[in-house]
Amino acid sequence: MRAGRWLVAQFLPQPSAGGTPSAPSGRFKTGAARTHSIPHGAGRAAPCEQLLGEGMAPGTNEKQPAETKDDERVSALRRFAAAGRNWRRAQLAGSAVLMAIALTGGAIAFGAAKDGGTAPVATSSAVDPALLASGDLDTTIASLQAHLRTQPKDSDSWATLGLAYVEQARTKGDPSRYPQAEKSLKRALQITPDNDEALAAEAALAAARHEFAPALGYADQALKQNPYSANALASRIDALVELGRYDEASKAADLADQRKPGVPVFTRYAYVRELRGDVRGAQRVLEQALSTATSKGDISYVAAQLGLLAWNQGDYKTAETYYARALTADDTYIPALEGRARAQAALGDRADAIKGMELVVSRYPLPQQLVELGELYEDRNAKGDKAKAADQYALVEAWIALARANGVNADLDTALAAADHGNKAEALKAARAEWARRRTVHTADALAWALYVNGKQKEALPYARQATATGYHNASFVYHLGMIELANGEKAAGRAALTRALKLNPGFSPLGARTARKALEDSK
Repeated sequence: MRAGRWLVAQFLPQPSAGGTPSAPSGRFKTGAARTHSIPHGAGRAAPCEQLLGEGMAPGTNEKQPAETKDDERVSALRRFAAAGRNWRRAQLAGSAVLMAIALTGGAIAFGAAKDGGTAPVATSSAVDPALLASGDLDTTIASLQAHLRTQPKDSDSWATLGLAYVEQARTKGDPSRYPQAEKSLKRALQITPDNDEALAAEAALAAARHEFAPALGYADQALKQNPYSANALASRIDALVELGRYDEASKAADLADQRKPGVPVFTRYAYVRELRGDVRGAQRVLEQALSTATSKGDISYVAAQLGLLAWNQGDYKTAETYYARALTADDTYIPALEGRARAQAALGDRADAIKGMELVVSRYPLPQQLVELGELYEDRNAKGDKAKAADQYALVEAWIALARANGVNADLDTALAAADHGNKAEALKAARAEWARRRTVHTADALAWALYVNGKQKEALPYARQATATGYHNASFVYHLGMIELANGEKAAGRAALTRALKLNPGFSPLGARTARKALEDSK
């Protein structure tokens, strides 16, 4: 593989500064929403100001400071969760629309200068898409908005703005940005139906919403227009991985490496190999990616991925070293802060782990991080910790409601959180729905565990075995398999699986590891 540069990030855990895309490897895949069919090139476009108002303070022409918006977003999520605890689910989901307004600070402006169709069609984008990787999304979006107010027929800039909104939604944990992305991309394709940048951005948006079949379709359409589209090549690999089509994903990574070698492809190569149990191969590829990285976004992202790979193998000291390298490049990089806290917890440094995870969720209250913090509180079990943990789990429910209100498919998030910390029947319903859409090792594991906690251990066993069949080194999957095997009376197999999980990564979960050790003791 040859070294190269990346352009814009997609939808998965990446640097806060723009960063490099890769596939998810945590328990949750957050930031998803339901895709919509967009009639390319048909119908009258929406007013320009209606699409450009996002990111402005209400009643002004000034951008809100990013820190202020983040604080308001977290506060809104907490208020929403507190208000929603005693509501019926339908009321909760409906009220999430109000929460979305709170998260954006009432920023969606309507009216003002409408597009009368008289502006000249721009021949090129005024803002280079590479600016999305510059580390200042808010400034990039403001520049695009300003440009499009004077050049509303510039389809490339509409496409870049749409992708910027997708990235902003992902990095800020705010799914209310996705409708703005959808409107911008619809405008781009109304102006130029075969715009490969817009089609590739549609693929990124669909993937961000966890609608991977449409994402694959958009990526293929984009590649028909431009076989060398870096974003489309990346999204195609992501979609195939998330659809469980791992052989095709591997071939797609080979093709992408031939056409657009660079960090995005290297990291995808690594993830496909990790899914197949080739940890050494994944590590070699990531190390090569790190050796070619020059920007702080690339360095922090790849170093954090190496940290995560080490943590998955129970090598916590090595994980800490890589996370430290990531944070040296960018001390605000959330995945590295989260990974460091996780490694600290596994090493027994509970106080620093909780402090670190509290910092993470204060900035980005996403399901995986909220559950991890809740479980750290439960594991510590000090005075007030039970209530603190319950608060984190309530915030997960609030985030899911918000996501769904913005068209997000949050079934996997629901299944993973609710199975251990919520409505078990709802967890099973969500897991079945997600399995019907896509059959990956992650969805197989989620369905297996949801069946198990609902007392359906016989039905759960085939799914648990399918989740571990590729050789993917995930201690949580192996732990679930062991517990399910024990519940089915397969004592020897269950004990072997639980022993393997604890040997692979003894700190995979503070609560899960404790349960695994107790099950081994009880099954002697």
